Formats: sequence, structure tokens, C-alpha cells
Amino acid sequence: MSCSAEKGPPMTADTPRGTGPAPTVRPVPAEGAERVTVTVYAQDLVLRIGVVQQLRQRPELELVPDDGADRARVSLVVADTVDDEVVALLRRLQRNPGTRTGLVVGAFESAALQRVIECGVAAVLRRADADQDRLLHLLLAIAKGEGVLPGDLLGKLLKHVGSLQRSELDPRGLTLSTLTAREADMLRLVSEGFDTAEIARKTSYSERTVKNVLHEVTTRLQLRNRAHAVGYALRNGLI
Repeated sequence: MSCSAEKGPPMTADTPRGTGPAPTVRPVPAEGAERVTVTVYAQDLVLRIGVVQQLRQRPELELVPDDGADRARVSLVVADTVDDEVVALLRRLQRNPGTRTGLVVGAFESAALQRVIECGVAAVLRRADADQDRLLHLLLAIAKGEGVLPGDLLGKLLKHVGSLQRSELDPRGLTLSTLTAREADMLRLVSEGFDTAEIARKTSYSERTVKNVLHEVTTRLQLRNRAHAVGYALRNGLI
């Protein structure tokens, strides 16, 4: 994913260096409640100011400027897209074991999902949905060790994980539905030591049909013989 040649100001935390923190009156949290410390990073100054102003109104949160970011429980990254600069920041934040990271993003392509997960991002929220209540929910969930994903991204994640599992299961891209019920039944009988004639009697097929079915399985799965087919099916939970 390429970065644009022209960029806005570098990613900064809640308070830009050299400007000093703006004087604010922070609300008091409920008695006995512990504030969640948060550092905000953003490429765009307007984005950062908008998010910071929303978070400052919540007594459950304490904003931490960049010079104290190491003590923040949550790092919140706000970006337009997941480009190389954002990924570099996420990886840097990942090296701090004391903080967990959330991402608020304008446009999120499915191709970026794996990169974000690999960078240790615990929660994702689209900017279009990032009102004050959702931001608070996101940050509190991250602080509790929970993960948050929009429903469509969760579906994409599950599909992606399933694809990885299938690739690991069979490098040729075969799936658990590779065998028909008839093929699985015949391989199961082969695994129990039955020969062609016995399988034919038990399944009510002709011996020729049994031979053809077993030959089709070994050919389609690129296996050497019946024993190889049985071993493959057993290893992969097909029978």
C-alpha cells in the first residue's frame, strides 16, 4: 500500500509539541472509578482536534500527551486510510507492551485487515460511526482487553481466517467438502480393511463403480493410491 508523496503534519499525540497543552477543565469521574489513560495520534490536525474534543468531555478518560504516551493504557490512531505511514506507527506502538491500540479510519479496504491485525490493533471503528459514545465504548473495551470490529469487518476476518486454515490444511486449496458422501463412505470402508467386492456389497454398487469412485478420488486429490487417499482423508478430518 503506497503512501502519498505529499503528507500532512506527522503523526502526533494529543498535544502538538511546542504549542503547550490548552487549558481545560476536566470532568470528575465517578467516585472510586479509575480513568482510562489515552493518547491520540492523527495525521490530520483537524481530525485530531475533533477526536480530542470529544474525549475530553468524558470523565472516564484521561488524555495523555505524547511526552507521557508510554504510560497510556490505550493508543488511539485516527487516519484516513491504512497506508504505510499508519502501519509504521501501529508497529511502533505494538512494541510497547503496556498499551493496546485502537484504530479510527475513514476508508478501510479488506486488503488492509490482515496488516492491521498483524500490527496488534485490538479494535477498529469507521470515522463515519465515531460519535462520542462509540469512541468511549471502543476505548473502554480496549482497556478491558476486549476487541471490537464492525460487523462487516468481522465477517471478512472470519472468512480470511477460514481461508488461511484451508490453505494450511491443504496447500492445493482443497476444502473439507472435497469428498462426496459416497466417496467418504467408500474411503471409510477401505480404511476398515474391506476390499472392492466387499465395499460393493455393503454399498449396493457394482465393483466397477467402486473402482471408478476410488480412482476418481485419488486422481482429483493428486494422491498415489487408495492407502494414500485414506491417510489424506483421515489427517484432514474428511472421514
